Amino acid sequence: MIVRSRIVVVAGALALAPVAALLAPPSVANAHGWVTGPASRQEQCARGLVSCGAVKYEPQSVEGPKGLTNCSANKYPELDDDSLGWVPQRVSGSVTFTWKNTANHRTADWEYFIGNTRVAVIDGRNEQPPMEVTHTIDLSQYTGRQKLRAVWNIGDTAAAFYSCVDLEIGDGTP
Repeated sequence: MIVRSRIVVVAGALALAPVAALLAPPSVANAHGWVTGPASRQEQCARGLVSCGAVKYEPQSVEGPKGLTNCSANKYPELDDDSLGWVPQRVSGSVTFTWKNTANHRTADWEYFIGNTRVAVIDGRNEQPPMEVTHTIDLSQYTGRQKLRAVWNIGDTAAAFYSCVDLEIGDGTP
């Protein structure tokens, strides 16, 4: 009788498991960070401005090894496709970039590149940053359409987070 009771309990639990999974709230990925302003490619995906696949739901997860030179961290190829209709963000020569972090990692530094030229580096002092970080970068040497690659180099792992921002740099206010 005990064996039969256990079988009934296990069978009931197995029958209810799919229903419980459907009713449970969706889990949120608790990893990492991206540039939200001016709107990066990930941010444009998350807002639905550009159709770009799964990164729409995971804008904070563009993580790869340090030293990559692409937008995708070799995970989201859509972010490397310059023909997807990215909306260039109108800015002047001095631009404030805002990172939204969903997990605090100790930070080696943040780097900003246009092409292969590093235009700024911000020391993270190997400290945990706040959940929102801003950096004002001088881009006055550049004009017109530019793709800026922002990199958050983590201090306690070999990883970095990548975020590309399409800019239209002019001499006036954004």
